[in-house]
Amino acid sequence: MLWFIFGSGLLLAIAYGVAALICFALIVTIPFGVASLRLAVYSLWPFGRTVVSRPGAGVGSGVANVLWVVLAGWWLALAHLTTGVAQCLTIIGIPFGIANFKLVPVAFWPLGREIVELD
Repeated sequence: MLWFIFGSGLLLAIAYGVAALICFALIVTIPFGVASLRLAVYSLWPFGRTVVSRPGAGVGSGVANVLWVVLAGWWLALAHLTTGVAQCLTIIGIPFGIANFKLVPVAFWPLGREIVELD
Protein backbone atom coordinates (compact mmCIF):
# COMPACT_ATOMS: atom_id res chain seq x y z
CA MET A 1 0.00 0.00 0.00
CA LEU A 2 2.87 2.37 0.76
CA TRP A 3 4.22 1.89 -2.77
CA PHE A 4 1.00 3.32 -4.22
CA ILE A 5 1.10 6.43 -2.04
CA PHE A 6 4.74 7.20 -1.25
CA GLY A 7 6.50 5.11 -3.87
CA SER A 8 4.45 6.76 -6.61
CA GLY A 9 3.24 3.45 -8.05
CA LEU A 10 -0.24 4.73 -8.80
CA LEU A 11 1.03 8.00 -10.30
CA LEU A 12 3.48 6.12 -12.52
CA ALA A 13 0.78 3.74 -13.68
CA ILE A 14 -1.58 6.60 -14.53
CA ALA A 15 1.15 8.49 -16.41
CA TYR A 16 2.19 5.41 -18.40
CA GLY A 17 -1.49 4.61 -19.05
CA VAL A 18 -2.15 8.08 -20.46
CA ALA A 19 0.97 7.78 -22.63
CA ALA A 20 -0.32 4.40 -23.87
CA LEU A 21 -3.70 5.89 -24.78
CA ILE A 22 -1.99 8.67 -26.74
CA CYS A 23 0.19 6.13 -28.56
CA PHE A 24 -2.86 3.98 -29.37
CA ALA A 25 -4.68 7.02 -30.77
CA LEU A 26 -1.79 7.78 -33.13
CA ILE A 27 -2.06 4.30 -34.75
CA VAL A 28 1.57 4.28 -35.98
CA THR A 29 2.85 4.26 -32.40
CA ILE A 30 0.80 1.27 -31.22
CA PRO A 31 3.94 -0.77 -30.33
CA PHE A 32 5.00 2.10 -28.05
CA GLY A 33 1.52 2.07 -26.53
CA VAL A 34 1.88 -1.63 -25.75
CA ALA A 35 5.26 -0.93 -24.13
CA SER A 36 3.76 1.93 -22.12
CA LEU A 37 0.92 -0.30 -20.97
CA ARG A 38 3.44 -2.96 -19.93
CA LEU A 39 5.30 -0.29 -17.94
CA ALA A 40 2.03 0.85 -16.34
CA VAL A 41 1.22 -2.65 -15.11
CA TYR A 42 4.79 -3.24 -13.91
CA SER A 43 4.93 0.07 -12.06
CA LEU A 44 1.73 -0.75 -10.16
CA TRP A 45 3.52 -3.55 -8.31
CA PRO A 46 7.18 -4.20 -9.28
CA PHE A 47 7.84 -6.42 -6.26
CA GLY A 48 8.15 -10.15 -6.95
CA ARG A 49 8.56 -9.63 -10.69
CA THR A 50 11.48 -9.07 -13.00
CA VAL A 51 12.10 -8.10 -16.62
CA VAL A 52 13.70 -10.56 -19.02
CA SER A 53 14.59 -10.33 -22.70
CA ARG A 54 12.06 -11.96 -24.99
CA PRO A 55 13.79 -14.36 -27.37
CA GLY A 56 13.00 -13.83 -31.01
CA ALA A 57 11.91 -10.21 -30.61
CA GLY A 58 13.47 -9.39 -33.95
CA VAL A 59 15.21 -6.46 -35.56
CA GLY A 60 12.05 -4.36 -35.60
CA SER A 61 11.98 -4.13 -31.83
CA GLY A 62 15.62 -3.04 -31.82
CA VAL A 63 14.94 -0.28 -34.34
CA ALA A 64 11.84 0.81 -32.43
CA ASN A 65 13.85 0.80 -29.19
CA VAL A 66 16.36 3.21 -30.71
CA LEU A 67 13.49 5.51 -31.62
CA TRP A 68 12.04 5.08 -28.10
CA VAL A 69 15.39 6.00 -26.49
CA VAL A 70 15.67 9.15 -28.60
CA LEU A 71 12.10 10.30 -27.96
CA ALA A 72 11.30 9.16 -24.42
CA GLY A 73 13.52 6.45 -23.00
CA TRP A 74 16.42 8.53 -21.77
CA TRP A 75 14.32 10.96 -19.75
CA LEU A 76 12.09 8.20 -18.35
CA ALA A 77 15.15 6.24 -17.22
CA LEU A 78 16.71 9.39 -15.77
CA ALA A 79 13.48 10.18 -13.90
CA HIS A 80 13.35 6.68 -12.40
CA LEU A 81 17.03 6.87 -11.49
CA THR A 82 16.68 10.29 -9.84
CA THR A 83 13.55 9.25 -7.96
CA GLY A 84 15.23 6.04 -6.83
CA VAL A 85 18.24 7.90 -5.45
CA ALA A 86 15.98 10.38 -3.64
CA GLN A 87 13.93 7.57 -2.12
CA CYS A 88 17.05 5.71 -0.98
CA LEU A 89 18.03 8.69 1.19
CA THR A 90 15.68 7.44 3.91
CA ILE A 91 15.55 3.98 5.42
CA ILE A 92 11.83 3.65 4.75
CA GLY A 93 12.30 4.66 1.11
CA ILE A 94 15.04 2.14 0.27
CA PRO A 95 12.65 -0.60 -0.98
CA PHE A 96 10.86 2.00 -3.11
CA GLY A 97 14.18 3.25 -4.49
CA ILE A 98 15.15 -0.30 -5.41
CA ALA A 99 11.78 -0.73 -7.14
CA ASN A 100 12.45 2.44 -9.15
CA PHE A 101 15.90 1.12 -10.09
CA LYS A 102 14.18 -2.02 -11.43
CA LEU A 103 12.10 0.20 -13.70
CA VAL A 104 15.13 1.98 -15.24
CA PRO A 105 16.18 -0.66 -17.83
CA VAL A 106 12.65 -1.36 -19.03
CA ALA A 107 11.84 2.37 -19.23
CA PHE A 108 15.01 2.92 -21.27
CA TRP A 109 14.65 -0.08 -23.65
CA PRO A 110 11.12 -1.56 -23.30
CA LEU A 111 10.46 -3.41 -26.55
CA GLY A 112 11.60 -7.02 -26.79
CA ARG A 113 11.25 -7.54 -23.04
CA GLU A 114 8.64 -9.20 -20.90
CA ILE A 115 7.76 -9.09 -17.23
CA VAL A 116 7.76 -12.42 -15.41
CA GLU A 117 6.98 -13.52 -11.88
CA LEU A 118 9.88 -14.54 -9.68
CA ASP A 119 9.62 -18.11 -8.42
